[in-house]
Order: sequence, then structure tokens, then C-alpha cells
Amino acid sequence: MLTKNQIRYLRSLANTCENKYQIGKFEISDTVIDLLDKALLKHELIKVVVNQSVSDNKSDYAYLLSEALHCELIQIIGNVIVLYRKNLKEPKIILP
Repeated sequence: MLTKNQIRYLRSLANTCENKYQIGKFEISDTVIDLLDKALLKHELIKVVVNQSVSDNKSDYAYLLSEALHCELIQIIGNVIVLYRKNLKEPKIILP
């Protein structure tokens, strides 16, 4: 569980984060989960862009992804979901 200060810090890092992944028409599948899992292992903080073609609620997608990937949901802005999971072996982000 992250504190408010840690979430605020991760939000500030997400502004400059270039690690973006897209979810399109085919929505959440096992291959998408595997791709995002590997991305979280490598980068710890990623942005997931939900295409406008997806008709479901974006917050539902965010909670599904956070449960499937066992990660923290940092924020949802428009079509962008920011996710964080600490890499226990090689941490790259040091939280305050």
C-alpha cells in the first residue's frame, strides 16, 4: 500500500514517462497481460492508453489490469492509466 506522498511522487514521474502501451479493440487478453507484466518488471511505472474504440468504462479497465497484474493503480487521466509495481530484484524507482 502506497502513501499519498508516494502516489504524488509517482504521478510526477508519470508526466515524463515514455513507457506507453495501448489496449485496442481486442481489449484485455492473456498476451496483453503478459506484455504489461514484462513491462512492469522492466520499468516499474508504465502508462496504458485505452483506445477510444473501446466502449467500456476506462476505470473498469484500470481495476481489471491492476488486479490481473498485481500492481498499484496510480491514476486515470482521460484514456491513460498509470500503473506501478516495484521490482523486488532490481528496483529502479526509489520511493520517498
